[in-house]
Formats: sequence, C-alpha cells, structure tokens
Amino acid sequence: MAFYVDGFVLPVPRDNVDAYKKLARMAGKIWLEYGALEYHECVADDVQPGKVTSFPQSVKLKPDEVVVFSWIVYKSRKARDKINAQVMKDPRLAGMDPKSMPFDGKRMFWGGFKPIVSMVAE
Repeated sequence: MAFYVDGFVLPVPRDNVDAYKKLARMAGKIWLEYGALEYHECVADDVQPGKVTSFPQSVKLKPDEVVVFSWIVYKSRKARDKINAQVMKDPRLAGMDPKSMPFDGKRMFWGGFKPIVSMVAE
C-alpha cells in the first residue's frame, strides 16, 4: 500500500502540554474528517541532547520545555495536498492566532516524506 507522511517536531512548554493535547485532539479529528489515515502526537520521554545534533538541539529546547514529535499519514502526496488545503480553510483552525498557540511555532519544523521501507508486525 502506498502512502505519504507529514512529520513535525516542535517545542512545547511543560506547563502547556495539556493545552497542546487539547489542541492536538481537535486538530487530529479535523485531519481525519478530511481524509488523513492516521494522526499521531508524541511527547519526548527518552530524548537526550546530542554532541552534534538531537531533537532538543533541533528546536533550541529550553529547560522548561519538552519536544513533541508528530506525524500524519495520508493515502498519497496528492491526497495530503488536498487534505491540508481543506484543513487550512477549516474555520475551527483558520481563525487561530499564532500568538495564542501553546507552543513556539517559530521553532517548529516539518516536511513531507515518501516512505522507502514500511514494516508491520503480524
């Protein structure tokens, strides 16, 4: 089965994790309504700073923050582009002020990925 993945890494203040989870649940429902196959949000549990690079270094993590790693699975790149266009116009998300978000979007990074190996336990 072919599919496509969007991946995200971002810093979230520890005090805002609950607010972020609430936002993520709403966002996940919206992405799934428009046709995403899967929506995942994970908070760092075993992530250490590296000597050259690491998740904490990639987002310039502050002492009072945690790293969140997220991904959304789509049927294809074409489906992803269509779904994301619909999500960005959805009134439930369109009116959100970036200044009121429970994370620093300036230090978030993301991208789209074509899978090259995919394995699932039977």
